[in-house]
Amino acid sequence: MRASPRIAEHAIDAQFIQRWSPRAFTGEQIDEGSLLSIFEAARWAPSAFNAQPWRFLYARRDTPNWSRYLNLLNPANRDWAQQAGALVLVLSKTCFAAPCSNTEMPLPSHSFDAGAAWAHLSLQANLLGWHTHAMAGFDAAQARSQLGIPDEFALEIVVAIGKLGDKANLPEALRAREIPSPRRPLNELVGEGNFRF
Repeated sequence: MRASPRIAEHAIDAQFIQRWSPRAFTGEQIDEGSLLSIFEAARWAPSAFNAQPWRFLYARRDTPNWSRYLNLLNPANRDWAQQAGALVLVLSKTCFAAPCSNTEMPLPSHSFDAGAAWAHLSLQANLLGWHTHAMAGFDAAQARSQLGIPDEFALEIVVAIGKLGDKANLPEALRAREIPSPRRPLNELVGEGNFRF
């Protein structure tokens, strides 16, 4: 692999630039203990009203649910994700009961909060020597139907978790992209005061 183009402009922990989203995986199955540790980290993400709207459904490689989950992916994602150790569907509950109430109301931040949980999941996986790659390319209607997901849950992304593999095993069009991606300069993302971007 070529040298990483990731260089922090300010002091941060190395885990933030070491984490990246490869597509080349070895096909190694993830053990349940490691996967539960990854979910445990996600469980501790912050959320509005402590509503914790995230939910995770998963299939591990070489288990009865594997082909069901794999077939939910669009063909381009299925081509490489078939070598992952697990596939995780991230959901978010779109409503919640406020503290001291039994009546549910819309939770505007459900996707944002699930994103925080996904970030925790991804960082914990990296700390354990696994890599993650989130995908929006999946059939949400089929997933909802086949997995029995109620309407009050939004289907956010599918995450492939695996051990880093050889990019030579990827389709040729993806090989050149198999490198940690850079980020925009901080001054293009952050501004004090009025909007200026």
